[in-house]
Amino acid sequence: MEQYGDFRLRHQNTVWDSLNRLLVALIAFTVITLIACAFIPLLKDAREGYDRVDSLHGQIDKERALVAEHTRQVDLLKNDPTYIETIARDRLDMMKEGETIYRIDPSPTPDQSHMRLIQ
Repeated sequence: MEQYGDFRLRHQNTVWDSLNRLLVALIAFTVITLIACAFIPLLKDAREGYDRVDSLHGQIDKERALVAEHTRQVDLLKNDPTYIETIARDRLDMMKEGETIYRIDPSPTPDQSHMRLIQ
């Protein structure tokens, strides 16, 4: 009979050992999950920071293109009399003898055409 008693004792130890292992695994999973949850806001902030940096780089590129265009216009105004003449005639609505000017106005946006009908 002692053999059966030892078997029952061993079986109970095995069940408790399994439950203890399960409990340790659950505690480890909980700790890892809490650590991950603590870092999620930091990762989100980092991603938003990277997106902001990319947006600012895009704005810088646009501003550089604008500066290059203005620099080109200034250079043409300083050094090209033909360009100055063209700009002056365009802004003053003047034309040379025998010259025909065609102006194409941009089509109105839907908001502007709607406003014209109301007024």
